[in-house]
Amino acid sequence: MLSTPPILMSQRVVRVCLFLVAAIAVLGGTLQMWLGQPDTSPRLDNVHRFMAGVYLSTGFVSFWAATTIRRQATLVYLLALGVLLAGVGRLVSICQVGLPEPAAVWLGYLVLELALSIVIAGAHMVTNRHALQLPAG
Repeated sequence: MLSTPPILMSQRVVRVCLFLVAAIAVLGGTLQMWLGQPDTSPRLDNVHRFMAGVYLSTGFVSFWAATTIRRQATLVYLLALGVLLAGVGRLVSICQVGLPEPAAVWLGYLVLELALSIVIAGAHMVTNRHALQLPAG
């Protein structure tokens, strides 16, 4: 019987972060798909629900990546990039049209998105260094 080596701490960190991303994206994507954007034009509602589907599917991909973390490589970096770009999009929106109310909630989302992307990519780099047995410096 083959034994599986224990999961690395860096893989645990990535796994927890990806499960968090998955939960946020599945819940948020489902909610936005259901609610749409009723206070706007049909065109903007259509785009909003389309993006809700992308958001929802990203949640499923993040969940799968978290459960199969030992086999993941580039996908983790791409998911971290997606989270980072979501945060950048939120930051551009805040700069261009203002901060929605309640401000603390939206700033919390922004900080979480920016921090999660850095933690996911950084912890995955540690995993890759360990796998390649490269020095940490």
